Amino acid sequence: MLGNIQAILQTPLPIPFLQLRITDLLDIFILAIVIYKLLWMLRKSSSGRVLRGILMLLFAMWISTMISLTATSFVLGRVVDYGVLALVVLFQPELRSFLERVGSSNLGLVFAAPAPSAPMNLESAILQTTEAYTDMSRDKVGALMVFERQNLLDDVIKTGTPLDCAVSSELLKNLFWNKAPLHDGAVIVRAGRIIGAGCMLPLSGNTNLSRDLGMRHRAGIGISEHSDAVVVIVSEETGSISAAVGGMLKRHLAPETLEALLRRELLSDGGEERRSVLLGQILGRSRKEGNQP
Repeated sequence: MLGNIQAILQTPLPIPFLQLRITDLLDIFILAIVIYKLLWMLRKSSSGRVLRGILMLLFAMWISTMISLTATSFVLGRVVDYGVLALVVLFQPELRSFLERVGSSNLGLVFAAPAPSAPMNLESAILQTTEAYTDMSRDKVGALMVFERQNLLDDVIKTGTPLDCAVSSELLKNLFWNKAPLHDGAVIVRAGRIIGAGCMLPLSGNTNLSRDLGMRHRAGIGISEHSDAVVVIVSEETGSISAAVGGMLKRHLAPETLEALLRRELLSDGGEERRSVLLGQILGRSRKEGNQP
């Protein structure tokens, strides 16, 4: 029986100009899944940038070999030879996580894909966040929320308290109340749900930031520099609302402007809805200006 299966797998497929066997296709399929999963796991942390640096190093070594840069090629070759141990150290958390999932009883988790975002959850989260930020801005309650997008923030979540609950205005106001134990950290939102609170964020390394920005704003800008997250902030001193995207800080936002920004950045499939919201805001402003004497 086993011999028959092996013979079938070794039989060449009737593909013109190619001598592919079923085992070759199986080999390619397994490697594709493993490589995809490893790349997805690297996306969960800053190690993805390290991987890009390694690829650039390998490309530089190939170029130096092609154009006969002997000394440069020799040095880069030695770096690659002794860099295997360094890679094991750098990617130790990712490798450990992968091996733990392989050793788990449910092997399906090893190659599980991330759950897709629920538009209804995001819609509700945006409305509840806007409502909470309106009240906290009025009461000058400091707040820092991070809306995760493509770059996963598992490393940041580990620094705080893991949660799994829907975003609600009352919950946010309780989390950021100045006597609450988690009020100093950031709240992390994934797919419209709060998955972490009291999380520590990396501070921005930008030396050109205004001196009147506190640690909350610098942390918000910092995480937006390291990922594609959307960060919304309430200043404890002034009560002003700010948002950080791609390392850029937009300050003194009105609640309706904050809602429009969150819709534009987070609802990727809501183009028509976003245009109608923005059109409504423009028409609303026009009516107000028209009613002024």
